[in-house]
Amino acid sequence: MGRTMLEDWITFGVAVAISVGAALLAALVVELAMRVVARRNDWARSLINHTRKPFWSLALLGGLWAGVGAAFPASSWRPMLLQLFTILAVGVIAWLLIAFVQFVTDLTLVHTRIDIPDNRVARKLRTQTLIMRRLAIALIVIIAVGAALFTFDEVRALGASILASAGIASIVAGLAAQSVLGNIFAGIQLVFSDALRVDDVIVAEGEWGRVGEITLTYVVLDLWDDRRLVLPCTYFTTTPYQNWTRQGSELLGSVEFDLDWRVSPQKMREHLEQVLADAPLYDGRANVLQVTEATSGYVRVRILVTAKDAPTLYDLRCFVREAMVLWIQSVMPDAAPAQRVLVAENTPAKPTRRGKAPQSEQAGESGLFTGSAEAEERASHFTHGEARERRDDDVPTPIEEKVTGEATRP
Repeated sequence: MGRTMLEDWITFGVAVAISVGAALLAALVVELAMRVVARRNDWARSLINHTRKPFWSLALLGGLWAGVGAAFPASSWRPMLLQLFTILAVGVIAWLLIAFVQFVTDLTLVHTRIDIPDNRVARKLRTQTLIMRRLAIALIVIIAVGAALFTFDEVRALGASILASAGIASIVAGLAAQSVLGNIFAGIQLVFSDALRVDDVIVAEGEWGRVGEITLTYVVLDLWDDRRLVLPCTYFTTTPYQNWTRQGSELLGSVEFDLDWRVSPQKMREHLEQVLADAPLYDGRANVLQVTEATSGYVRVRILVTAKDAPTLYDLRCFVREAMVLWIQSVMPDAAPAQRVLVAENTPAKPTRRGKAPQSEQAGESGLFTGSAEAEERASHFTHGEARERRDDDVPTPIEEKVTGEATRP
């Protein structure tokens, strides 16, 4: 009896060794063939780098599983070992599929360069490829976990009951994970509607930056000062934002000056041509100098220039602004903005009759048609009446005032 058990274990060990050796030998042949192909093709080298570890793990596991299944002595441990090998196989196969997905997506990303001027299509493909890779990996992991759990009889029974009540479960899950599911669907909508792409230049929440990463639930913006702004995907489907690279990366920018009225727009325009001729940042599409306002004591001059992308345009605007300021300071200093103050000389007030206020202190008298001799004279020109002449000698004498006063006294 003891010899029989010993022989069985020896037979099992020999069978496992043979099966593992055969599996490893087959894997070695496949790898050598791929290395031969990799000498002439970069994709084969990338495939080896991505899938080497999971491929060898799968080969080793397959050899062990074949040896155990064929020669393991009959015992109560046999079903448990086979179930363990099944779970391990599911995990290794999922690992190999994930590595293959990464290989395919990396191969696609290599051919979609975004470091070129006209990269709108490349950015679109890159964004969609990254999202598809995340979706595929998540799906593989979910299926692998489900397959591993379904190797247990208790879980299979539970799964059948869950499937029977899938309607109620889906409603409860939807209500509980409404925000999460909303972000996931918003992320998918962003990617496949081509509304937002990786490396897009956008303005969101008053911040300027580039889209550094798009996931299923959030978007990461790389701001100009090396900060990172993380926003949920639902933000970009419910809130307006500026996308400066929606159709192309070329942009138009403005530089404005408030100058004195003595400025010469024509001379500024001629100097602008010289400045842009020596500026490598300028792409040559358009340059305009216009006087857009002439109010509040200033002349507003606006310069429009173009560049290939947003960072280049910002540097170009700063360059043009500095060059024009230096030119105004050196060539046309009278054009610098200035404030004028009108200072009036103090003149003595003219004497008036009977203590009346000076004419300059009586508001609006110069435009009236009554109240003074001058006003009535002006009124006569419109009414064609005779203006009464009032002179200083028309003032009643004291005697006349006395007589008049006695005559009217009761």
